[in-house]
Amino acid sequence: MVSTASMAEIAALIGDPARANMMQALMDGRALTAGELATLAGITPQTASGHLRQLTQSGLLTVWTQGRHRYHRLATPQVARLLESLMLVAAGTATPRLRTGPRDEAMRRARTCYDHIAGRLGVALADSMERNGWVEMQEEAAIVTGDGAKFLAGLGLELGEEAPRRKARALPLCTLCLDWSERRPHLAGRLGKALCDHGLGAGWLRRRDGSRTLEITPVGERGYRREFLIETLG
Repeated sequence: MVSTASMAEIAALIGDPARANMMQALMDGRALTAGELATLAGITPQTASGHLRQLTQSGLLTVWTQGRHRYHRLATPQVARLLESLMLVAAGTATPRLRTGPRDEAMRRARTCYDHIAGRLGVALADSMERNGWVEMQEEAAIVTGDGAKFLAGLGLELGEEAPRRKARALPLCTLCLDWSERRPHLAGRLGKALCDHGLGAGWLRRRDGSRTLEITPVGERGYRREFLIETLG
């Protein structure tokens, strides 16, 4: 059982504004250097290094060393889900509350949530897959049906068998993530990542530099309507 002390420690680490800014900058799945994160958080590189050391020691971040450079990224998709949930709660407690989620309309339309698609597009994909019988949604997860597996294979997506339980960091096949702006679930886990990778690889989506925003290309507009039967992505 997780102790209250452990919970308090994680909450305190994320609760610092500088650390929260750095972790939010990693929500798009990129790996960034201490200098880059310091700039984004508006703090000195020395201060950033201290914060990053604490976040790494706690298991919230991992470090990837390549040559002389050290790159930091979120340790697991669960950390990303925790941050998305915190943003959801923070948006709900703000007063006055006019709208939920980011102000940027393009970001509300489609963005990355760590390694999967969020925003209106993410929710529309989840709705489409449930409506067409390709997934069956439960409380916090979704099951890919036989028809769903055939549909995904037709798109070139082979998700394979469930990962062995002993692989603690393996992504579950399909989890549900409550969308920050739409307040409805979008697809995460291996299925969510596969859909995001497919969209980017097929040219349906394009990353916006320096942002979590995903731009839906004209090819993507047609592809999502044709394959997923999504009527509107506005």
